[in-house]
Amino acid sequence: MRIDRAGNKGLIREINEALVLAELRCESLQSRADIARNTGLSGPTVTAITSRLIDRGLVEERATGASAGGRPPVLLGLRPSAGYVVGIKLTEERAIGVLTDLDANVVARADAALTSPTPAAVVGAITSAVHALAPAGHGRILGLGLGMGGVVDRDAGIVRHATFFDWRNEPLAEKLSEAIALPVLIDNDVNALVASEHGWGAGRDVENFAVVTIGRGVGMGLVLDGRLFRGSRGGAGELGHAKVVRGGPRCECGGHGCLEAVIGDPALRAALAGHLGREVTVDEGGALARDGDHRAAAVFAKAGRHLGRAVGNVVNILNPDRILLAGEGTRNLDLIMPAFRRALDETVFDGLQDGLSIHVEAWDDEAWARGAASLLLNELFQPNLRPDRAEPTLIGLSAG
Repeated sequence: MRIDRAGNKGLIREINEALVLAELRCESLQSRADIARNTGLSGPTVTAITSRLIDRGLVEERATGASAGGRPPVLLGLRPSAGYVVGIKLTEERAIGVLTDLDANVVARADAALTSPTPAAVVGAITSAVHALAPAGHGRILGLGLGMGGVVDRDAGIVRHATFFDWRNEPLAEKLSEAIALPVLIDNDVNALVASEHGWGAGRDVENFAVVTIGRGVGMGLVLDGRLFRGSRGGAGELGHAKVVRGGPRCECGGHGCLEAVIGDPALRAALAGHLGREVTVDEGGALARDGDHRAAAVFAKAGRHLGRAVGNVVNILNPDRILLAGEGTRNLDLIMPAFRRALDETVFDGLQDGLSIHVEAWDDEAWARGAASLLLNELFQPNLRPDRAEPTLIGLSAG
């Protein structure tokens, strides 16, 4: 990346301020000496930076620490109410939104129905949700993070392919930003969930992990060497379109035998109907399986085998420390997990399961919306290395 301001004192100051903010974000209630030690900055530099951040309302003196023989240190922390961000989870039918403070605490919720699958209708629904959330932001909303299914070019703000809509190369970030007069960051919805897990959930302090989501579709997000991995054009993690059944059922992507076409909710409903001779929902099929219906149980066991093999191959290729299973499909994970674990054990290369942990995350739409807010929060704590791009940042913000 070319940095036009290389060597500029103002840029160095921004980078140092970002270091201090990021350090307080990771661990609040630190003394100035703690911050200097943890960031490698000098004591006088930290003192000057924290004074500026306190004056701008971003940092506050919270408490007094234990004395080591002299004056007790003053402990600093971020001021969560210095700014707010909107997070939107876009589904086939709704724009589900939350407003969070700088600590990702949800302070307000709103959602709006989609009247049609067109970009204009989506922009309208998201705009309605933002307007409903705005009063709780007290005039300090810094931007919007949007998570949606599909291949999203995050840097360009373009939806290359939308999972639930017939879109190609749609410049959605630009249209949204014009409509709500705020910076907008869009990403794949699973990446949004990964951002939340990495910052505040089961992926915190884990250098290498994968989030695998099951339900209406199948998705995957990755953190590799401590960084969210998106691929060259935002398409990394399309586990749902790994081919697992030769000549298998047709997938919505146009291919055949995709994992999503075999274990996604529509596939499970079709399999249950074929075994039971009548239409049931996935949850109804789960209830029948728990009540002893072996035909329904076999459907979930088969799904578990396919998922276990697919995740096993992810482990073989990437060797993560942790796998997080999430999404609405986890409601029936008790029926899937035995076959999943057996298939995982059979697939993973000898030794690669050592230290591997499997976590199941509680599912709700708010968690995904909070994840979308996390995408933007992560950007806020970075210096603006590209002044030609209008990216949101806390540097230079006055909280008032």
